[in-house]
Amino acid sequence: MNEQQNKSLDEINRSVKVPSVYESSFLQKFLAYSGPGALVAVGYMDPGNWLTSLSGGSKYRYELLSVLLISILVAMFMQTLAIKLGVVSRLDLAQAIAEKIPRWGRYVLWFINEIAMMATDMTGVVGTSIALKLLFGLPLIFGIFLTIFDVLLVLLFLHFGIRRIEFIVLFSILVVGVIFGIEVFRVQPNIGGILKGLVPTPRILTNHDKLIMSLGIVGATIMPHNVYLHSSLAQSRRYDYHDPKQVNEALRFGKWDSNVHLVAAFLINALLLILGGTLFFNKNANFSAFQDVYHGLQNSAIVGSLASPLMSTLFAFALLITGMISSITSTLAGQIVMEGYLHIRLPLWERRLLTRFVTLIPILIIGFIVGFSDDTFEKMIVFAQIALSIALPFTLFPMVALTNNHDLMGVHTNRLSVTVIGYLLTCVITVLNIQFIIAIF
Repeated sequence: MNEQQNKSLDEINRSVKVPSVYESSFLQKFLAYSGPGALVAVGYMDPGNWLTSLSGGSKYRYELLSVLLISILVAMFMQTLAIKLGVVSRLDLAQAIAEKIPRWGRYVLWFINEIAMMATDMTGVVGTSIALKLLFGLPLIFGIFLTIFDVLLVLLFLHFGIRRIEFIVLFSILVVGVIFGIEVFRVQPNIGGILKGLVPTPRILTNHDKLIMSLGIVGATIMPHNVYLHSSLAQSRRYDYHDPKQVNEALRFGKWDSNVHLVAAFLINALLLILGGTLFFNKNANFSAFQDVYHGLQNSAIVGSLASPLMSTLFAFALLITGMISSITSTLAGQIVMEGYLHIRLPLWERRLLTRFVTLIPILIIGFIVGFSDDTFEKMIVFAQIALSIALPFTLFPMVALTNNHDLMGVHTNRLSVTVIGYLLTCVITVLNIQFIIAIF
């Protein structure tokens, strides 16, 4: 075994026991394999997704729900390929790519993806610091520095093992889902309008502003760090990878786990869009930022009798939860990229501090030059999405190619239809991201 075949995320690799293929019920097996999908789903409901969903709802009511739905369906397809790569090859995406390219290529891809990981971390920093300001009146600059200490939170979680982390993240997702479920139920949205919004309409493509907003939703939904992360977390279950039946079962329940949690991510993003569309559509204000929604939820002049300080507090609390929890996934994804491309292993606490300090540099520079304002910080999330958009083709194209490699995947090599769909979707996403970047500038 060469150095490139070291276990991915060695601390958690094959650390979770699963039932034998020949025993236990479907539910028992599903629960045993369930967990990696929750960690990945957090990346689909980070502050970048919040901004695009809320803004899309406030501007176009429920019309962009169809874009959210299509984005999640594409994400399900891509995450399934990531699971298959990890389960069958026993390599994460970074390791698998690194085996096929020269050293200089590894360094280039590491640099591109490291920027993407820092961009992901930036959204967590911004979301957490804004939430702390909304909840406690803490100045943004102090909130930024406080996020350094979330490394202690990550270390505390990791001390209990990956299984407990999965439960904590799943519980956090449920809390956020309940909060927005209550808020949407309270505002009594138009059910007919919601169902109509789930059906794609040509107006999205012909209306320039709607198209740009749709591109933002796509860019915020499908992110490279989730693909790297899932290809590694799929290996956390202790099944016999020499037994074809157990490999098939790991693939089957890995897909179930992924799809169930991605549906949850879709529902939370849809609730955000519905909340924005129900309360703020056609209002004489631009509700495209966290503080706009926070103050709007308690402003009777805007939302009438539905105004409630409790609802705005719950909104900020949910933002705080997602900002903090996303730091776990960005840490793990960053370690995967560093170990896979550079063959460098760092303790997670060192990796976390390094990532966070490097992330804070551009935030602080921009803050001191432009000013520490909510509007400036939320614009940083938009530019973070640009970095993620640039890195995405360098993630998806290799993944489709690797899962189509018979030497690597054996009997689990992609069918021709899967390969064609994979390349087609990747090309479409790449073109859309290029359009999104051009539109922003």
